[in-house]
Amino acid sequence: MPKIAEIDRTPNPNAMKFILKEPLTWGVSQSYASAEDARQDPLAAALFAIPHVTNVFYVDHWITVTQDGQAEWGDLMKKLAVPIREAAAAQARSEAFAAASGWEGLDDERLTDEERAKLAMITDLLDEQVRPYLQSDGGDLIVVGLEGKQLKVHYQGACGGCPSSLSATLAGIEGLARTVDPEIEIVPV
Repeated sequence: MPKIAEIDRTPNPNAMKFILKEPLTWGVSQSYASAEDARQDPLAAALFAIPHVTNVFYVDHWITVTQDGQAEWGDLMKKLAVPIREAAAAQARSEAFAAASGWEGLDDERLTDEERAKLAMITDLLDEQVRPYLQSDGGDLIVVGLEGKQLKVHYQGACGGCPSSLSATLAGIEGLARTVDPEIEIVPV
């Protein structure tokens, strides 16, 4: 059962980041935009059962919860702390979550060797130069797929509802990816 080490504000005024002493997952992120999406995840379902919760995102030692802007954070955080503290810590289920995404990454048989190499270089750039900043703000980014010259990415957590994600951050990601392939286009999904 994870203990909350600290709580941080994010650039999104409707999102709060809870930093935990124990991990919820090992490198596998979970993002839910509705109670319906979260019904199979006990932690996310419990958080969505709390009025005003609109998004739940977690990975490793932290969880970001977004609200609709209608609740006072002080009251809401007390309610959110209960299911967070009762959640199961990271277990072998991380592999099942990764497999459920449906995309195999570099092992995807639909990719050519050239596409795999390109994807590996872009992923390394994102891991080194983008994801740490997004994670420090309570969000993240996952690569959903590569189709020709289109790299599909999905913003998670606080980044999913943040206006700067779809403007400045997206332009920065595209600039980095174009150092690998000048014709690549980043498509948020």
